[in-house]
Order: sequence, then C-alpha cells, then structure tokens
Amino acid sequence: MSKKLTKNKKKILEKISNKKYSLEDAILLLKEINFVKFDASIDISIHLRIDVRLPNQMVRGTVSLPHGTGKNICVLALVPKDKELEVKKVGADYVGLNYIEKIKSGWTDIDVIVATPSVMTQLSTIGKILGPKGLMPNPKMETVSVNPEKSIKEIKSGKITFKADRYGIVHSSVGRVSFSHQYLLENIGEFIKTIVRNKPSTSKGSYIKSIYLSSTMSYGIPLDLKSFVNT
Repeated sequence: MSKKLTKNKKKILEKISNKKYSLEDAILLLKEINFVKFDASIDISIHLRIDVRLPNQMVRGTVSLPHGTGKNICVLALVPKDKELEVKKVGADYVGLNYIEKIKSGWTDIDVIVATPSVMTQLSTIGKILGPKGLMPNPKMETVSVNPEKSIKEIKSGKITFKADRYGIVHSSVGRVSFSHQYLLENIGEFIKTIVRNKPSTSKGSYIKSIYLSSTMSYGIPLDLKSFVNT
C-alpha cells in the first residue's frame, strides 16, 4: 500500500511544476493527478488580505453553484408545527423541534440547519454545540428565514455557505472530479466572483493573496491571479 502511494505521489510531483496555473489548466491537471478510486471532491482555498479580528472585515455569505457540489446536503429544519409539512415537501431530511433534545445528546449528523426566527430562542441551549461545528443558523447565511421552504430548496439545488477562517482563508467544496470541465469551470468561476463581490470596503489594496485548487488527497495547485479581474 505504501509503495503504491509513493508511486502515485511521484507521478503527481512529476506533473506539477512550480508555475501558477490558469483555472482551465488547473482543472485539467487536477483530473490528471487524481488517483483515488472514489469520486473525489474538488476543493478551493482562497487566502484573503483581511483582518478577521475586525467585524467589518469578516467575509461570509452564500453562493449558488450552478451545478451544485455533487454531494447530497443533509438538512435539518427547525420550524413550528404548521411549517413541518411544507419543509418536508421541499426536501428537508429531518424536521421538528424534537431534534433540539437529540442534539443535546450529541447528535449532529447533518450539514445544515434551517430555522425560522420564531424558534431561534430555543436554540440558545445548544449554541455551544452548534457554534464550533458551524451549524448555528444565521440570517447572514440565509439559514434563518421566514420562508424556510425557499431556503431549503435553494440549499438542495446547490446553494452553499462560506466563511473566512481565523487565518483569513475561505475553504469550500466546488464539485467532484467526475464533473465535466465546463461544470467545474462555471462552479469555480461563480465562487470566486462571489468572494470578490464580498470584498469589505475597509480592505485596501490587493484583496486576494492566493487561490489553490485541490482534490481529495491531492496536492494544492496554485492559480494565476492575473487571470482574475479585480482581485
């Protein structure tokens, strides 16, 4: 097993040069150096020139990827009784306020929680559990909504959330290796454009330090920032 990994690692290193790649070339290279036997995730890491300690420089929000991430997003809907049927119809995987007690017991087998404003006060008891996992519903992420059906439908159709980490880096999955070149090009392009649109007004000078693409268990491939306008 280790010999095989070493052999694959050698093949990858032979293909990756020290240069920076255009988005088109980076996608082609990622497909070439993918040696895993499953449909690997394509991930992006964008390092921003921001100070996340300042509230007015935090970069977070949502983006609708044209072709989704290739992953079935598991959604928990915390809504009043009269909304339960509607959210089930649009694809919520788990529904009901009874899941609050289940979360208290340690259950968090979900990707996103959508809640209505009316139930947010009941989530204070599980905030310490949800917060560190990035699961706490947030109006800025459009996961707190008076129209949870719309939010869930959009999430199931490819809308994802993003947030810069403490180092000012935004990480996200933007597709799968099995996606066509065009699908990946459109997904990644839309993600980068959204990050650029979210540039804080207090961030001066060059906004994006670097962008790397990678697939599961592969090396990161640096993108040439000159190919992106207004970064």
